[in-house]
Amino acid sequence: MGSVPEESVAAEVVFRSRLPDIEIPNEQTLQSYCFAKMAEVGSRPCIIDGQTGASYTYAEVESLSRKAAAGLRRMGVGKGDVVMNLLRNCPEFAFSFLGAARLGAATTTANPFYTPHEIHRQADAAGAMLIVTEACAVDKVLEYAAGKGLPVVTVDGARDGCVDFAELIAGEELPRDEEAGIHPDDVVALPYSSGTTGLPKGVMLTHRSLITSVAQQVDGENPNLYFSKEDVLLCLLPLFHIYSLNSVLLAGLRAGSAMVIMRKFDIGALVELVRAHGITIAPFVPPIVVEIAKSPQVTAGDLASIRMVMSGAAPMGKDLQDAFMAKIPNAVLGQGYGMTEAGPVLAMCLAFAKEPFKVKSGSCGTVVRNAGLKIVDPDTGASLGRNQPGEICIRGEQIMKGTTNSTYFLGLAL
Repeated sequence: MGSVPEESVAAEVVFRSRLPDIEIPNEQTLQSYCFAKMAEVGSRPCIIDGQTGASYTYAEVESLSRKAAAGLRRMGVGKGDVVMNLLRNCPEFAFSFLGAARLGAATTTANPFYTPHEIHRQADAAGAMLIVTEACAVDKVLEYAAGKGLPVVTVDGARDGCVDFAELIAGEELPRDEEAGIHPDDVVALPYSSGTTGLPKGVMLTHRSLITSVAQQVDGENPNLYFSKEDVLLCLLPLFHIYSLNSVLLAGLRAGSAMVIMRKFDIGALVELVRAHGITIAPFVPPIVVEIAKSPQVTAGDLASIRMVMSGAAPMGKDLQDAFMAKIPNAVLGQGYGMTEAGPVLAMCLAFAKEPFKVKSGSCGTVVRNAGLKIVDPDTGASLGRNQPGEICIRGEQIMKGTTNSTYFLGLAL
């Protein structure tokens, strides 16, 4: 990964970032951390709906999240409860997630194109007591929710048996002093991961772990992932996946950047949004990179405003990188590596830093700051050095609290 090894006792090799550790303000709530720059960015664009053109400033997003919190509380949501966001990308995803966080509740995120059985299984396992969804998925949950006595909220208009999201946010804001009592180690996000054996498990990410993970990326004098309030991020990757939730929405909020939301990938629509909004940061996954690299619809000038392309969730080889960069020759392209259970980012390309480092093409990046990583022999547990295959062990306050409905926690301490 190109990180700096740190020799310790008994020949243990712990890899660390080439960037210095920083002070991370993780003794607060996630929402207070994300909106810490409100005095600077309150009147600036925060979330832009690429489909409808609706635009919300930082002050409006903060207010709507407080109204969502008050609305969720009227429907019975409180500290320790779980709300399911069964949504494609939309502004209401952010309002609901942040609103639940203000109540000390957690959000479990699910793909609206899952089968009804998959959705019901996750809702049961997570203990969801309310479902926020949309027209494309509502029929998958209505009968289930009625049988369980769960309210259903729809974000795209009224529906029989459901509460309209517009009604949810129509009342007063949740007062600031009523957010008291939330502990940094309370769970705020409950994404499901199939990274272990058996059925997918709910990964318990706390206010502390998500603040730490976002800070490891975008905080510090020389952040590993340099977003600024002048940047415009493309939010195309699904927010129900931890990559987009963490490294796009939460990181974008912390940095004060604008975010343009796309519900689904379409090359023509993507090019139009890049041109219309001057998008500067494009988080992708390799299948999207392949489509853009091969598309005759995309020329080098179409995406000229993009200065950074982030790729994750799967590896990307050098040949694909080279073909893609012919379409965006002025951008920095790099990769990251992570897993939901790690909050999720373990490693990130240092070419994304404010003061960038030269990096090796095809690398998944170096270990994030304020974390330690080692490679161990899976049979003996012995610590391994560079260029030796083994199992990855990671430590840091970004790591999950545990998994739901598990009687034990599997892990190796560094």
